[in-house]
Amino acid sequence: MSEIRVAIVGVGNCASALVQGLYHYRDLDKEDIPGLMHLKLGGYRVSDVVPVAAFDVDVRKVGKDISEAIFAPPNCAWKFAEVPNMGVEVMMGKVDDGVPAHLAKFVEAADKEQVNVADVLRENKVDVVVNFLPTGSSKATRFYADEAIKKAKVGFVNGIPEMIASSDEYARAAEDSNVPIVGDDFKSQIGATILHRDLAKLFYDRGIKIKRSYQLNYAGNTDFVNLVKRGESKEMTKSTAVTSLIPYEFDLSTGFASIGILKDKKIAYIMLEGENFGGAPMKLEVKLEVEDSPNSAGVLIDAIRCCKLAMDRGVGGVLTSASAYLMKHPPQQFNDDTARRMLEEFIEDKRKR
Repeated sequence: MSEIRVAIVGVGNCASALVQGLYHYRDLDKEDIPGLMHLKLGGYRVSDVVPVAAFDVDVRKVGKDISEAIFAPPNCAWKFAEVPNMGVEVMMGKVDDGVPAHLAKFVEAADKEQVNVADVLRENKVDVVVNFLPTGSSKATRFYADEAIKKAKVGFVNGIPEMIASSDEYARAAEDSNVPIVGDDFKSQIGATILHRDLAKLFYDRGIKIKRSYQLNYAGNTDFVNLVKRGESKEMTKSTAVTSLIPYEFDLSTGFASIGILKDKKIAYIMLEGENFGGAPMKLEVKLEVEDSPNSAGVLIDAIRCCKLAMDRGVGGVLTSASAYLMKHPPQQFNDDTARRMLEEFIEDKRKR
């Protein structure tokens, strides 16, 4: 298979985990490999994914090789692979709303001129752009989506809770440009959202009337510093991912707290209260502890390969199956069993999108 040429927007912890993973899995060839949903996806291995461009605004990252930038502060992702010099310089991107005031003590914008993103994508023959900007970067996300989808005409994976795949504007633009989109807001491999979804569905399937539920998330990375201040869109994608599976309304709250000593470790508490036979009350509480950024990279590696597979087949527009299984807020929600089946059908070329 040919390589998959990727551009990374936002060289933070999730980008660090993704790039490290490319080297961690590079020489592994056995079928049963921990941490991957698909060793091969449409013929593409993890080793076929090649970062060729990267954009950031932090003075400690811009101008550096991406192999160095992924370990620069404030990044604190778990280090699990050695990454050699890749010959990919991190270029100055667009600041806009990507550096809010509450992140000022963590991120200092470089005093450099913004590059022409669409030109960089064309010059480097990029196949897929992956968006890792901070939650709430609405204007900056749309800028990069415009540069990728409308101008350079390349695939776009939206890993954050800003509406791109769920936007009629960008869905049409992707069809017009004949490029695929996967979005919005990645689910982790085993994260609070997918666990909460499965528990809620189990309650419903077993006849338990859900009365109320909450999901609390704690971590110490800059993502959580940011979520505390502008996590509205993340709260929406997390809540919708759960409530979309249940055909009645119930009280649901999601929340975030930043605890610096946790660094990239995330702790989540999930609670569901309901009524079972005879109206008897029941309550379930679950604690999840996980390294946050590698948990996302295991999903994004499949989203990237799905985009390239669609491009190989000449398919543009929102990839319904990949978005439904891999993202919290796809344009169309399905339960995870159905979404997984749809994704496998897409990979096997039995489903267009």
